[in-house]
Amino acid sequence: MPSRIGRYAVRRRIGSGGFATVWLAYDEQLDSPVAVKVLAENWTEDHHVRQRFLEEGRFLRKVESPHVVSVYDAGELDDGRPYLVMSYADQGTLADRLEIDGLTPTQALEVVRQIGLGLTALHERGVLHRDVKPANVLFRTIESREGEPQVRAMLADLGLGKAYDVSSRLTMIAGTPSFVAPEQAQGERLDPRADLYALGALTHLLLTGQAPFRHASLSAAVAPGPPPSLSAEGREFGADVVAVVRQALEPDRDDRWPDVPTYVDALTTALGATVDGDRGPLPEPWLPLDPNLTQPGPRPSSFGPEGDLPDPVPPRRSRTRARILLGAAAAVALLVGAGGGYAAQRTQREPVTLRDSTGSLVVTVPQSWTAAVATGQWTPPEQEGDLPALSAGTSEDWVSAAEGEGVFIGVIASEDMPEQLPGHDDCETALVPVSDVAGDDPVLTQVSTGCPGVIVERVRQVSVGRYLWVQVRSLDQVTAYGVLEEIAAPGF
Repeated sequence: MPSRIGRYAVRRRIGSGGFATVWLAYDEQLDSPVAVKVLAENWTEDHHVRQRFLEEGRFLRKVESPHVVSVYDAGELDDGRPYLVMSYADQGTLADRLEIDGLTPTQALEVVRQIGLGLTALHERGVLHRDVKPANVLFRTIESREGEPQVRAMLADLGLGKAYDVSSRLTMIAGTPSFVAPEQAQGERLDPRADLYALGALTHLLLTGQAPFRHASLSAAVAPGPPPSLSAEGREFGADVVAVVRQALEPDRDDRWPDVPTYVDALTTALGATVDGDRGPLPEPWLPLDPNLTQPGPRPSSFGPEGDLPDPVPPRRSRTRARILLGAAAAVALLVGAGGGYAAQRTQREPVTLRDSTGSLVVTVPQSWTAAVATGQWTPPEQEGDLPALSAGTSEDWVSAAEGEGVFIGVIASEDMPEQLPGHDDCETALVPVSDVAGDDPVLTQVSTGCPGVIVERVRQVSVGRYLWVQVRSLDQVTAYGVLEEIAAPGF
């Protein structure tokens, strides 16, 4: 991990793809977090890819919309790779939200409305997005006029963006198969109705929990056929809602809505009847603020007066499921009611191997412990610098919930083994801490019982000046010790 990119201090890696890596960084001059997108090293000499990367920055600079990610700065590393400095989406992506909680119909409509505003801003400036999908919809916290935090949806990743006048058969055929318009899959000249089609597919996903099509390739998107019905048993939508979304997904663009604003207006009118029981105005749009999603990582409070370790705070959720589910896939069932949302249902039997964002920490936990996962780094109290951390639990408040189970692993910098481990007032019995050696590494372990269940605190030296602090909470000792034995620190 680089310590700096240009004048920006790097905090941690947010994510990476085939063409670029995105870092969470800090603008020390303006006292603000930013996202820095850097072209991948293996594409440095590819002129076409490099040009696409720079065009994304130029397209984003053309648009002044709160619903399109902003570009603040651009530069070049010493090795010649370009980078873009953009607004940091502290609330993650739409893909994150769909994986964790889903949206109610009212919230789904608000996401479509805000993304529609972003697309309209692009189209007014002659730019097509060409890759509207959940992973490219970001959420960012802003402060309202009343001083209350709100969540705003923004379009990101214009890596496939094109100006109207160059969007022809000479353009590379690309896009996400399940959301791409037939004319785009065929490589035809495009107009804003291609993005409208993708927005219609996104609407279908938000209302039903499933994309209208599951194309395995772009060639399959050329002739998609009719989409499945929005309505199903336990999830009914009026005929007018079905008709509005169906028209956005017409294979022939001439049969679609003429533009994005017209579609969003029609959807608002039609879906308003489903949500509110009449065709009156919708209530004030609202997206739930999730302060735990995609934050830098779990942050304990402070060390006690005698240097004992603190209790970890509720864990932070991870940004990207690809970083979380390394050993098993989550089984997700998306269920939608007319007035409710849908939730991810996870199997609890299979173990899941988790790894932190730096690759330094690994643990295997029961599947039920992946309801709240954090993979980012943390700054230990009264210390400087970010260090690896990893946490997983059955709920966001697993460290304090009566039936909560989970594990917290954090690296701390210290020349000596801590003298004390956290006490737990909610436990009936705290056994005397036991000093031991694991291999050549000193270990200090304390077990508390009757919590209910068991809480195991352990500190283990993993390198010179570095200790691993672990807390495991479980309703039974077998699970607790099983998880404890599955913790590794390959980065040390």
